[in-house]
Amino acid sequence: MEHGHADEPDLNLERAIAWYDQYAAEAKSLMEKKNHDYGEAWRDMRVKSLTDLILVKILRIKEMEDNQGQSELSEGIDANLYDMINYSIFALIKLGETKASV
Repeated sequence: MEHGHADEPDLNLERAIAWYDQYAAEAKSLMEKKNHDYGEAWRDMRVKSLTDLILVKILRIKEMEDNQGQSELSEGIDANLYDMINYSIFALIKLGETKASV
């Protein structure tokens, strides 16, 4: 979002890796802050519940896009995307724990 879009591929490997590292670090930092504030409540959740939270975020993003990015109740599209990343990671951890216990 921050860098716009292109009709043709225009991203070199070095820039892609740098952006990946930057946004992954931001997502991790947000996760750590939220875990500090809310604890690890996600550990008591089921994967289906995390999936539902991701779907809610998708619907919020669609709504913001329909309203040209304007929303009184949300932190913005980028914040919702970061939340989706973190919910996905939590779900993967939960799935890994489930497989390990079988």
